Amino acid sequence: MTSKGEALLLDFWASPFCARAKISLYEKGVNFECREEDLFGGKSDLLLRSNPIHQKVPVLLHNGKPILESTNIVTYIDAVWPSPPLIPSSPYEAAQASQIWRSQGDEQEVAKKNFIEILQQLEEALGNKKFFAGDVFGFVDILLIPITSWFLTYEKIGSFKVEDRVPKLSAWIKRTKQRETVAKALPDPEKVYEFIVGMRKQLGIE
Repeated sequence: MTSKGEALLLDFWASPFCARAKISLYEKGVNFECREEDLFGGKSDLLLRSNPIHQKVPVLLHNGKPILESTNIVTYIDAVWPSPPLIPSSPYEAAQASQIWRSQGDEQEVAKKNFIEILQQLEEALGNKKFFAGDVFGFVDILLIPITSWFLTYEKIGSFKVEDRVPKLSAWIKRTKQRETVAKALPDPEKVYEFIVGMRKQLGIE
């Protein structure tokens, strides 16, 4: 395991944004502590101190210093623990990766039609490549794969199948989930669905 001081991740099991940080740390072989937050029953004093404005996870505490927001955390991890690299070294490839990421928007905020259109755009960007950067698992893969844990919920609520609309992207999802670093970071889609159903009932949304 790689060590450059203490690393503590404030986590929530169902959050795709927390999973991004976990995958990155696993990919780098970093020895870190993962601390589950009770986001609905009472956030910890450490979370409130570390992220006083937004009070959200993930928060990575590296030697006691907080790094906020999942994309910033992935970028920070790649800079502090440079091997293996997650962000492409060439400026052009890095720009391409950023463009793919920005174009996909926030899946959880869009309607079903827009969601499917975004998936189709991602499939076009992926093409016939193994991963978004080619043969190497990297930045865009890490940012996108955790969100797929919520796809089962989208499918059941929206009455459609992702695989029917974007077969190449679906193949990428299956391939990527076979990586050990990904498999142990992602929540069970069925548990995510049960969690969302419970939340919808609490909010009076059926």
